[in-house]
Amino acid sequence: MKSYLLGCDWGTSSFRLRLITSSDLQLVGEITSQEGVANTFTRWKANSEAKGISREQFFRVQLQRQINLLAKKLAINLDNIPVVISGMASSSIGMDEVPYATLPFPIDGSRASIKRLNTQADFAHDIILISGVRTEHDVMRGEETQLIGLLTLLENLQFTSEESILIFPGTHSKHIYIKNQQVTDLQTFMTGEVFNLMSHYSILKDSVEPTSLVAFDESGLEAFKRGIHEAHQSSILNSLFRVRTNQLFGQLTKRQNALYLSGLLIGNELKSLLKQPDSQLILCSGNNLYELYKQAIVELHLVNRTITISADLIDKATIAGQVKIAKNQLVSLSK
Repeated sequence: MKSYLLGCDWGTSSFRLRLITSSDLQLVGEITSQEGVANTFTRWKANSEAKGISREQFFRVQLQRQINLLAKKLAINLDNIPVVISGMASSSIGMDEVPYATLPFPIDGSRASIKRLNTQADFAHDIILISGVRTEHDVMRGEETQLIGLLTLLENLQFTSEESILIFPGTHSKHIYIKNQQVTDLQTFMTGEVFNLMSHYSILKDSVEPTSLVAFDESGLEAFKRGIHEAHQSSILNSLFRVRTNQLFGQLTKRQNALYLSGLLIGNELKSLLKQPDSQLILCSGNNLYELYKQAIVELHLVNRTITISADLIDKATIAGQVKIAKNQLVSLSK
């Protein structure tokens, strides 16, 4: 019989629960919702803390409800299947705060910081909460599980690199430095968040049309490239105001200008990689940002030392990381 694991990716604003076969990492079924950690914590503070209901217990109730929904969807009894949770559930606003792991951090997950929560009478699942990784000035939470899983999958594909930088684009992009099978450093870039702030809440909001940037025509591509190059030639604070003058002087349409703004920010993020000529670059991007980062890497002449990971493999990486950490903790996976 197959052994199973419930893998939960509980982010700040989203929730994803999957039933996984741990031997071959196959997805049996999943459910998703927008009931992220932040929303769950807020509801606990507002409605349950004063009643003496602990934060952990409140989160368990929400998790059990989602497990029940998945069980109903799959018509499978999921009792006694362990749950591995990555993401923000181990944070100060999550189910239980778990200390960060520190560097150097082995990429096999053997030093992952975890907390085990045992079954209860009304919750028939052992829980493993996976915490993040910190440096003196930076943190990641969730990406460490993706990292462990992705490098396990790449190892199975016979990829090896002693010195690599993994790039995880997003609201808060992460650059994770690997050397001698260990994470040695990480850097966070607020690329996506700054784009959102500039394009929706700043003086630039009337100069851009920031929707549907996944696909773009030749004129949009040229505007994006222009932003990439501008990021090298002047201060980012000065370059940002050029988004305004591009529109004022009729130099770019609002859609082209949004791509120019994106190029400025992504170019500013990636230009530090030019100073790391000996590192293999691994671009780990989902579909929504893939084309932009791919074009930026081409424009910066980094393509010859960059491996691009497919969105499907990135999606599977969280599963692989959760299973690997569970096995490292000698969890008895349910049959």
